[in-house]
Amino acid sequence: QVQLVESGGGLVQPGGSLRLSCAASGSIVSINRMEWYRQTPGKQRELVARITSDGTTNYADSVKGQFTISRDNTNNTVYLQMNSLKPEDTAVYYCNFVIMIAGNRFFTMYWGQGTQVTVSS
Repeated sequence: QVQLVESGGGLVQPGGSLRLSCAASGSIVSINRMEWYRQTPGKQRELVARITSDGTTNYADSVKGQFTISRDNTNNTVYLQMNSLKPEDTAVYYCNFVIMIAGNRFFTMYWGQGTQVTVSS
C-alpha cells in the first residue's frame, strides 16, 4: 500500500514562513498530481495548490504570489513553501496524491495525516 507522511507545520508569527513536506512511500508506479488542501473548523477542505506530473501548477486565488508548490519526483515528495503568512492561513494542511500502485491500472487518491499551521503573534 501507500503511506503519505507530512512534516513542517507549526506555530509562526505573522509575516513568517514555513515549508511543508509530504513524502509518499510504498508500491508506487506513478504519481499523477500532487496537491495541498487546508481545512479550518466548521469549513470544507479547500484546495490550496496543485502540481501535475509535467510540473504545471495552480493556486487558490487567496495564496497566489504567497505560496509555492514544488515536487521531487525522485523522492515522491511535494513541498509547499508558505511566505508572508497571515492569521487567516491558520489551518490543518493536508497533502493529496493521485497514485498508481503496483498491480493496478488506475489511479487512486491518497491523503496525508494533516499538519497544523498556526499563524499568531
